[in-house]
Amino acid sequence: MNKDTNVDLKQYLVDVENHAYIQDLSRIGSTDAAKFLDVGIDTRQNGRSGTFIQKDRSVIHAQTQQLGLEVMSISHAQDTHAWLSDYLWRHIRPDKDQFTAQAKSAPHEGYFIRSAPGVRVENPVQSCLYIAKEKFAQNVHNVVIAEENSSLQVITGCATSPHLVSGLHVGVSEFYVRKGAQLHFTMIHDWGAQVNVRPRTHVHVEAGGVFVSNYISLKPVGSLQMYPTTHLAGEGAVARFNSILVAAKGAHLDVGSRVILGSPGTRAEIISRAIVAGGSIVARGELIGECAGIKAHLECKGLILKEGLMHAIPELRGFVPGVEMSHEAAVGKIDQAEIEYLMARGVDEEEAISMIVRGFLNVDIEGLPTGLKNKIDQIIHETQKDMM
Repeated sequence: MNKDTNVDLKQYLVDVENHAYIQDLSRIGSTDAAKFLDVGIDTRQNGRSGTFIQKDRSVIHAQTQQLGLEVMSISHAQDTHAWLSDYLWRHIRPDKDQFTAQAKSAPHEGYFIRSAPGVRVENPVQSCLYIAKEKFAQNVHNVVIAEENSSLQVITGCATSPHLVSGLHVGVSEFYVRKGAQLHFTMIHDWGAQVNVRPRTHVHVEAGGVFVSNYISLKPVGSLQMYPTTHLAGEGAVARFNSILVAAKGAHLDVGSRVILGSPGTRAEIISRAIVAGGSIVARGELIGECAGIKAHLECKGLILKEGLMHAIPELRGFVPGVEMSHEAAVGKIDQAEIEYLMARGVDEEEAISMIVRGFLNVDIEGLPTGLKNKIDQIIHETQKDMM
């Protein structure tokens, strides 16, 4: 990606007051609890195996409800596991850009989530990264490890308090999927119209491992720039990325995924749905085939509802004979014939457009619990009304 020079780090605070730890989540204020729920975080912890909540720089709750699962702050994890130092900054250099440098020099916790070898975590782990202080730069470092032959699902909700106008979130995240393990990671963003968001992510998948990423950003945001790299480093490793994006007026989203297929029999799929509703979206995707016998597909579809920018950049790179990679990209508008078809069956024009938009955004995301599926459907329904 192009070097990001549009964010002045000097505008933001890196030191704010601490928040108290909350053992009983029923004591969380109703305003915060409502914002958490908007991004899939249930303070009642129904159907959850563990919970992590960070407010500004303070971890206000971290606990697990299943043996063989660890959920804690990154500093606690470093104190608990001496070996964790081998995982921190292994694939992401602190000098990569100004954001990683700040995350290294002025860290504000982050989460550590680990499923033990052979453990199937029955319900999702939920984590929330929340900004409440105006103009605060939240710099977190997250590590998730699915050990050999384990199964883990993580739901991360990122949000800001209703009164907040501007802020910065820098999230350095390193995922490790060990041999034969499965990791499903779903992220829902609801940041705010002048918040800048800079995730920096690397995923390492060993032989027979499966990594599935679902990313949803439908609410207004100032700017978002993310381009995670996934290395399929073992035979038969699999990665799938699904993203659903909406850019309202004033928003700039530069979002993509890069997958390196570095071993025989590896598979990858990148699917994105993007709607421009006055803002701009750059949808990137890169598949890199390094050995024979790999298969990968990239699909990007964009819809322009209001004047803005939809820029799709699909890339394929193969280095040896025997790679099989494909891509499909399309940018368009709502088909008038579809609207007329629905109106002929008694649907008014506004509802017809809404139905088409909902259908466009409704990507089949695998592995989500029913409650979260319903929540995402609700968010999509509310979003498409705002876009109209």
